[in-house]
Order: sequence, then C-alpha cells, then structure tokens
Amino acid sequence: MPFGKLLPREEQYFTLFAQMTSYINDAAKTLVEMLSHRDGDYQEYVQRIKSIEHACDDLTHNVATRLNQSFITPFDREDIYMMSKALDDVVDLIDGAARAVVMYDIHETTEPAKQLAGVIQRMAVQLHEVVSILQKPKGVTERLVEIHRLENEGDDIYQRAVGGLFHDNRDPLEVIKWKDVYEKLEAAIDRCENVANIIEGVIIKHS
Repeated sequence: MPFGKLLPREEQYFTLFAQMTSYINDAAKTLVEMLSHRDGDYQEYVQRIKSIEHACDDLTHNVATRLNQSFITPFDREDIYMMSKALDDVVDLIDGAARAVVMYDIHETTEPAKQLAGVIQRMAVQLHEVVSILQKPKGVTERLVEIHRLENEGDDIYQRAVGGLFHDNRDPLEVIKWKDVYEKLEAAIDRCENVANIIEGVIIKHS
C-alpha cells in the first residue's frame, strides 16, 4: 500500500467540523422547542440535548485523535484544536442552560429566554453554513458579520432581561434562577461568536 494512503485526508477535518455544527444546530433547535413547550415538562428535551452533547464530545475526541495521527493538516493544529473545543463548548453551554431550567424547577419560561434561544439557533445556522464552505470560503465574510450582529442582538436581549428581573420581580429566588439561566444562554451566544473569531483568524492566516 502506498504510504500516502495511510495519511488521513485533510478534508476529514472539515467534515468533522460540519458534523459538530450540525449538532449545535440540533441542540439549539431542541432548546427553542423546549422553551416554547407549554406544559412545563422539559425532561424529554433535556435528555435529547444531553444525547447531542455526548455525540459532540465524541467528535471532539475524534478530532484530537486525528491531530495526533496526522502529518498534514489543512490549517494550524492549534487552530483546529481551538475550533473543535469552542464548537463543543457551545453544545455544553446549551446543555447547561437546559439542565438549569429543570434543576431550578422552572415550569413556565420567559419571553427573553425564548428570544435568547432563538438567537443561539440563528447563530448555529450561520456557523453551519460558514463551516460548510470553509474549504473554499467564498462568501464567508457576510456570514461572519451576521454572527457578530446576532451576538450584539443577544447582548441587548440579555441586558434588558437581567434589568427586568431586578425592576419587575420581587421574589429573590426567581431573580437568582433566571439570572443564572440568562447567563448560561448568553455564554452560549458569546461562544458562538468566539468560533467566528477563530475562523476569521484562520482565514486571515491563510489568505
């Protein structure tokens, strides 16, 4: 067998990243469904998100394993590792937000929580599109700009939501619960933007 056949194909990293962003999209979509669910029984959604989180962990491990085996990578190894870790973190944060809703025994969600979940889902769609064309990143700039715009939109929703908690809610337990949930949702939004920043850095290095 020729030695070249033993080398992992560079394209496999792009495929793995696309699979990871697909998982992010699935987790974000499930979170939106969960927070729109009316009867307050969220356990099924949490379990679905946890399954996605486990699958994404496996992909992250797969990327790390391939990095140790690859002689040639499509871009810098540290960037590949950072990107896979950041993508995995997004799913972890979505999972954390979903589990917090159940942990705090919340049975009725708020409009800001739904809006923040919607922002995450829209960012997930953009990330998947960006990663899908990363090999030939024509038109990627517009999608990265949209991710940054969505992050700013998420910041505005988060600030209004937290401000509303302290102005409109006299129950300190409710304030504590929802402040933590909002923080987890906002952290997922920030991590999506972090992925975009990593991708921008990769494109600049190789332009």
